[in-house]
Amino acid sequence: MSRSDSAEGQLTSNGGRADSPAPAGGGSGEGNGATRRDFLQNAATAAAGLALAQAASPAAGAQPAANTLPTIRLGPHQISRLIIGGNPIYGYSHFNRLLSRHQTDWHTPERVVELLRRCEQVGINTWQNSYAERTLADLERYRKAGGTMHWLCLGKPDWEQKPDQVADAARRKPIGIAPHGAHAERLHRQKRLGDLVALLARIRKQGVLVGLSAHNPELIQVAEERKWDVDYYMCCLYYLTRPRDEYQKLLGKDLPLGEIYLPTDPPRMFRAVRAVRKPCLVYKVLAAGRRVASAAEVRQCLDTALANVKPADALIVGMYQQFGDQVGENAAVVRELCASVR
Repeated sequence: MSRSDSAEGQLTSNGGRADSPAPAGGGSGEGNGATRRDFLQNAATAAAGLALAQAASPAAGAQPAANTLPTIRLGPHQISRLIIGGNPIYGYSHFNRLLSRHQTDWHTPERVVELLRRCEQVGINTWQNSYAERTLADLERYRKAGGTMHWLCLGKPDWEQKPDQVADAARRKPIGIAPHGAHAERLHRQKRLGDLVALLARIRKQGVLVGLSAHNPELIQVAEERKWDVDYYMCCLYYLTRPRDEYQKLLGKDLPLGEIYLPTDPPRMFRAVRAVRKPCLVYKVLAAGRRVASAAEVRQCLDTALANVKPADALIVGMYQQFGDQVGENAAVVRELCASVR
C-alpha cells in the first residue's frame, strides 16, 4: 500500500499519548449526470440539514450494548462505524522509515490475530487494508483461527496493468474492493478516466461491492456527475496526493519537508461526503498521528468526524496495542459519541 491511502495509527496509549499513524448493482459508467453547480448546491443543502438528519435517521442502528458498536449498511452487510485500518500493522507510518520498520517488526502474525480478536471483543467487525502477500497471509491465519470480521480490500497502484490481481483479491472473499486512491487520482490527472471506469467494472464482475478511494474531493464529484457504478467511497480527509505545483500555489516555493497536512482540507472533504447519498468511509481522521497530543485531542478528532459525516458513514482508524488498549479506548469513545444523537 502506498503511504497515501488507508488509515493512520496511534503510537502510544490513549492516556497521555502521541498517536501515529451495497449489493453489487448496476451503473451507467461514463454518463453526464449532475452538473458541478448541482453538486455544490447539494452539499450546501445537506450541510444545512445534517443535524436534523442525524437526529431522525436510524441508519446507525440501535443503541449499542457495552461490547458492541453502532453499524451502517454496506450493501447486504452491517459494518461497524469504527473500522480498523492496516497502516500501523504493515509499516505505513506516514512519518519515516524507522517508525515504519518498528511497526512492522512489532506486528508479528500472532499479534495481528490478537489485535483482530480484541476488535471483535469491542464491536469492531470490519478490517480494511491493502492487497499484499503479508496481508493475505494474516487474513488467512485469522480466519483459520475462527475470525469472522468483514474484510475491505484496497487495490495496488498498478492494478490497471495486472487484472489477474483483481480476481485473486476477490477469491479471498472481501466484501468490497476499491482501487488505490493514488492510482485513481493519477488516472484522473492523466485524463484516463476510461481506464479507471474499466477497472471499476472489472471489480464489479467479481461479484463484490465496488469502492472508490479518493484524497481529492473532485474525484468523488466526477464519479457522481458521471454516475459511475460505485457502492461506496473511501474519503481521505487530507489531499495528500496534491501535486507539488498546487502546494506551491498555496504555500509558496519553500515547502515543508515530508507529507503536508493542511487544516483546510478536512472541511472540503466533509462537504463532498455530505453531498453524496452513498456510504463514505472516512480515513486520516487523526491526520496520520499529527493530531494526537492528548486523549482529549483524539476524542475531538473523532467527534468532529462523526459530527460532519452522514449517519450512514463510518470511520477507518489504524490502531495497535503496544502501548495500551487503543482498540478498546477508541471503540468506547466512538460508542459514546454515536449514542449522543448521531
